[in-house]
Amino acid sequence: MSAKNSPKPARTTAARKTVSAPARQPRPAPLSRSQDAAAPQPRAARLRREAEICAEAERQFAQFGFEGASLENIAAAIGISRHNLLYYFPSKESLYRRVLDEVLTEWLQRMGGIVAGADPEAAMRDYIAAKLRFSRERPAGSQVFAREVMAGAPRFRDAIEQLVLPALKADVKTFERWAREKRVARLDYRHLMFTIWASTQAYADLAPQFAILLGKPVLEEGDYAAAERLITRLVLAGLAVDAGD
Repeated sequence: MSAKNSPKPARTTAARKTVSAPARQPRPAPLSRSQDAAAPQPRAARLRREAEICAEAERQFAQFGFEGASLENIAAAIGISRHNLLYYFPSKESLYRRVLDEVLTEWLQRMGGIVAGADPEAAMRDYIAAKLRFSRERPAGSQVFAREVMAGAPRFRDAIEQLVLPALKADVKTFERWAREKRVARLDYRHLMFTIWASTQAYADLAPQFAILLGKPVLEEGDYAAAERLITRLVLAGLAVDAGD
């Protein structure tokens, strides 16, 4: 028999033994967005970026107005491109409107004390203090709003009519109830509110001028406290009930 046709020797049991590899674990399927615990992070990151953009936009709109501010400069100030900014806000007008919406929302939240107040004097003290805090803590926002109103509110008239007017009417109704109860004098309460708004907002819009006239670089906490005492005194004196009321 030739070597070509000779039978192959049988493999021994030892030779046939092989070390089996550990069973391969199936890779877990990717979690859906609803399952992923980290899913809120992109939303949180977007909100942080939007807040950063709005804060810088508020500063630049206050300084340069709507026409003078540019998306390029706003984006550059926070280290992103104009194209990237447009991912968050599709136009300068949408960004401007967002800034004004946030300013007005906070303003209204802080100014709700008159309707909720049971005592006229306490309500007016709280209201004036809140308005001055807003002027001190968010002067740029106050300035953006003032610029828009001084221009005739071309881009924000609807919000003023829909949000500020009902709030003013509610305050006036509260004053009228206090007047019927002989707790305040009868006045034109609309103009009373305009006077309070103007006198308190001046400490945001005209703060640099006031500081110059007071001989200091910026207004200090004591200056706002002094303004609060004086404005409150004038308002309460005007609301005092006379014998003829």
